Amino acid sequence: MEPAPSQEITGLLRAWSEGDQAALERLIPMINGEVRRIAKRFLEKERPDPTLQTTALVNEAYLRLIDAKHARWQDRAHFFAACAQIMRRILVDHARTRRAAKRGGGVEAVPLNEELVSPERNSDLVAIDEALQALGKMDPRKGRVVELRFFGGLSVEETAEVLKVSSQTVLRDWRLAKAWLLRELGGDKSYDASSMATG
Repeated sequence: MEPAPSQEITGLLRAWSEGDQAALERLIPMINGEVRRIAKRFLEKERPDPTLQTTALVNEAYLRLIDAKHARWQDRAHFFAACAQIMRRILVDHARTRRAAKRGGGVEAVPLNEELVSPERNSDLVAIDEALQALGKMDPRKGRVVELRFFGGLSVEETAEVLKVSSQTVLRDWRLAKAWLLRELGGDKSYDASSMATG
């Protein structure tokens, strides 16, 4: 299937925001490939072959997106940025739940496949999330740039569009944020710093 034009996706997103359920039914086949790509990108950082787990993450993200009744999607990039943010939250919640359960805590599990995040990688995902939250408190825009580029897989141009800044600003923020995060995560010997070195 040929990718749908950005304007068509944006129009359907806006119609869905206004309550048109038929727009949602037409939209899902158009965006499913991109949503799966975002999910796969997240999971590749956690496990080598996440075939079924990708489906679980995509389904959970769709459920949360459909529940977001008052979302006003600006455009395609804004929607995919929201997908990336939701998937990050799902995985971090799952990792924290597993870590708490391992320590004997009585936390209710996130409704995902138990093998979604391997136990040995849970602490890495939580460490990345905590470092990203710290960066976001110091400089919210740089935190969003990392979330959109690293987790969401958005291009420099798409990130600039979502954040309403220039591509040069995104590139500058990306370089500085990567350097800061690599320094922060450097103490975690199990973290693969090379995974942040893309782009």
